[in-house]
Amino acid sequence: MEPGITLPSLTALFGAMAVLAAVPGVSVLTITARAAAFGFRHGAAAALGVVAGDLLFIMLALSGLALLVEALGDLFYVVEYLAAAYLVGLGLLLLHSRARPPGARPASASLPGSFLAGLLVTLGDQKAILFYLGFLPTFVDVATVTLADSWRIGLVAILAVGGVKLAYAWVAARAGSLPGVGAGRVLDVLAAGILVAAGLTMALSV
Repeated sequence: MEPGITLPSLTALFGAMAVLAAVPGVSVLTITARAAAFGFRHGAAAALGVVAGDLLFIMLALSGLALLVEALGDLFYVVEYLAAAYLVGLGLLLLHSRARPPGARPASASLPGSFLAGLLVTLGDQKAILFYLGFLPTFVDVATVTLADSWRIGLVAILAVGGVKLAYAWVAARAGSLPGVGAGRVLDVLAAGILVAAGLTMALSV
């Protein structure tokens, strides 16, 4: 393989990342729950957190620090438990929120909190760095990647993963804006259940 990464390789990488990002998982559940309960901006913030975590793992894989991350396995267990507890806490807070008027959103949320939820979900996945370590060489010779190539791969990840996650957030936010106090409360309870279930799933998978 020639040094650097070619346009066909970037295109193939974009397609593969987009497909993988679309597969329902804890990150998708977190994003849709935040968007349905608090609006698109919160879903987008959670999606940004997911992308930030992915970018960190990609850069670690490209820079050859994957073995160091693997050696810190116990730390990743701690992060995963913290992420699980955070998601469960968010769900319980939402579950106890008061009924909202038509078109309104619950007030007990912050954009940094939504970002942190997405970031912790990604960082809590201790297998992600190993996944990227095996995934990226399929599309590029990691040993020949330049700094410019790293920026290109990062941009592809932002567009592919971020685009798919934002689409999930938009759909969930549209559903969350359904009129009626009863419908809003039902969605709040559903979103709370999703967050709690995602947190428990993450904790049990450690």
